[in-house]
Amino acid sequence: MIELGVNIDHVASVRQARRTYEPDPVWAAVEAHLGGADGITVHLREDRRHINDDDVRRLRELTHVKLNLEMAATDEMVGIACAIRPEMAMLVPEGRHEVTTEGGLDVAGQRARMREVIARLADAGIVTSVFIDAELAQVEAAAQVGARVCEIHTGPYAHAFHNGGRDAEGQGVQAELDRIARAGAAIRSAGMRFNAGHALNYVNVQPVAALEGVRELHIGHAIVSRAVFVGMREAVREMKRLMREARPA
Repeated sequence: MIELGVNIDHVASVRQARRTYEPDPVWAAVEAHLGGADGITVHLREDRRHINDDDVRRLRELTHVKLNLEMAATDEMVGIACAIRPEMAMLVPEGRHEVTTEGGLDVAGQRARMREVIARLADAGIVTSVFIDAELAQVEAAAQVGARVCEIHTGPYAHAFHNGGRDAEGQGVQAELDRIARAGAAIRSAGMRFNAGHALNYVNVQPVAALEGVRELHIGHAIVSRAVFVGMREAVREMKRLMREARPA
């Protein structure tokens, strides 16, 4: 059955806008769990612009669903992950000036470093995922360096969907879906888990959720945005319903 990992970074963004103590990301994680989330995702950025070290520590101690820690492949972040021991660490590219992650990690261009980081995480008992574009060369490289999960960057699909009149059958949308599907098939053939995420929302999620073999979707901004109006539990519940309805019988 397809699973939903809820990214709660932007709960922390609201808190940091006032540099105060609320809203609490841990509270958001509990509410997401009660709404049906299968996991919680947070990105501990090097500049700590939203989630901070204490958030990650408390999430590890106080939540009862799996924790996915998004992180750059730096020695500092590897050390934090090995100390905290989330169920999964997802390696992502990171730029100080980007608003959000703008593309997939170039695993093929830094095989030696990725192999070293993944080995260190594996020694700590942490499953490693890599966030990559829907490119077969990157899938092949991910398998070579020991990644156990590949999360395909769905941003290009989401942008095509929005710019193409929100028509799931549009030519550009179908082309992006086909790219994701081919990458997903290659991921599964290599013995890795096929996840997907980035810029998915309540309008565009179902075609991705319907793809063969996709195990988990990571969605954050859309859910937190909806939660402002309906609450976190209901926002998560609605997203998970859409995902499950899209799955083939």
